[in-house]
Amino acid sequence: MSQSVAIVGVGVVGSRVARQLTASGVSVSVHDVRRDMQKMVAKTLRAQELVEIADLRAERTPVVVIATRSSQAAMAKLLLELGHHVVSTSDDVRDTHELLALDELARTMGRALVIGATASPGLSGLLVAELATRVDAIDEIHVAFHGTGGPECARQHHRALAGDAVGWYDGEWINRPSGSGRELLWFPEPIGGKDCYRAELPDPVLLHGAYPDVARISARLSANRRDRLTARLPMLAPPHAEGGIGGVRVEIRGSLNGERCTEVAGAAERTGIIAGAVAATMSQELLNNNRGLVGAVVLGDPALDNRSLLDAVIGRGVTVYEYYGSRA
Repeated sequence: MSQSVAIVGVGVVGSRVARQLTASGVSVSVHDVRRDMQKMVAKTLRAQELVEIADLRAERTPVVVIATRSSQAAMAKLLLELGHHVVSTSDDVRDTHELLALDELARTMGRALVIGATASPGLSGLLVAELATRVDAIDEIHVAFHGTGGPECARQHHRALAGDAVGWYDGEWINRPSGSGRELLWFPEPIGGKDCYRAELPDPVLLHGAYPDVARISARLSANRRDRLTARLPMLAPPHAEGGIGGVRVEIRGSLNGERCTEVAGAAERTGIIAGAVAATMSQELLNNNRGLVGAVVLGDPALDNRSLLDAVIGRGVTVYEYYGSRA
């Protein structure tokens, strides 16, 4: 019996996931409450339309990607109970905590729940794992993100600049006002230098679980003055259908041969393309599931084969850059 991947939500990210999978020869079914979008994506990619989530059968569609605009934990719970592996693309902090709480359910069902299979979190975790191979020990991880995917991604980032930025600092969780802590950070070209600020992003939550011994973990979001001043107001203009070039930047600090060192890597590409490549890679990983993944899965966790996952993402067209500095 041939197996397929179901994609719930076919906006910018969901449609990219579908395109990536069909290009790899994976059969796809799509569902969206916007029937016109569902029909258009299904026709363009020659995918099957999924009218109702309840129509899914785990034996035929073992993997479901959730790329909806709303919180994803409730749907993930339902799908796990129905016997599916689940790939979540959520980048909301509260949603992330609720997804992590489903670990026991996923293990009971013998299924995997991938949390944060997008650009950041997602690719950010894979980059941390890759940079970790360059050092003997890590004591700091700092993630920065620039740009947006679709309209809902833009709205989420707007909210992230108005909330409380969570971070891990010397053994305890700290909350700082979003929009504070300005740092000028350099992303791969063509993005270049951007002012980045603390924001309500889930990367520290997920990376602390994967790297509990790291002393400091933070996440920042690029923003201009208008972004910061209007963060606590409704968006003044409707977001673009798809943002421009986005960027992920990861910096780790640690030691190598007894000396202090810093390693930096990143990517610059349309955010939807990065997220689509990461979610498609994890979907195909679970479709095969040769490694028997169960429970909550966080990209970058040392228990995963992060090198092969990163290679697969790169193989889907995402270029990763590493900063060499004076060593070049």
